[in-house]
Amino acid sequence: MFKCHVCNSEDCHQELINEIFQIDGKFYLVEKIPVTACSHCGEEIFSRETTERIRVMLHGETQPLKSISVDVFAYQPESKAS
Repeated sequence: MFKCHVCNSEDCHQELINEIFQIDGKFYLVEKIPVTACSHCGEEIFSRETTERIRVMLHGETQPLKSISVDVFAYQPESKAS
């Protein structure tokens, strides 16, 4: 039975998400990851099996399906006027 560790709701649903992982300064996008999501707060939970499959995929010899270019921005807080 599901119980959200953030809001304690017992209502959940299954969905597919995309997630970006950063390993040794390099970014990897994994698409269509199955998660259980809390229907109340949206917290997403990976199963142990899914987590292990992603780990093997990213650290093993699996080749990516494609490569993409990503624009990168650094957030700059506004400086306070004197």
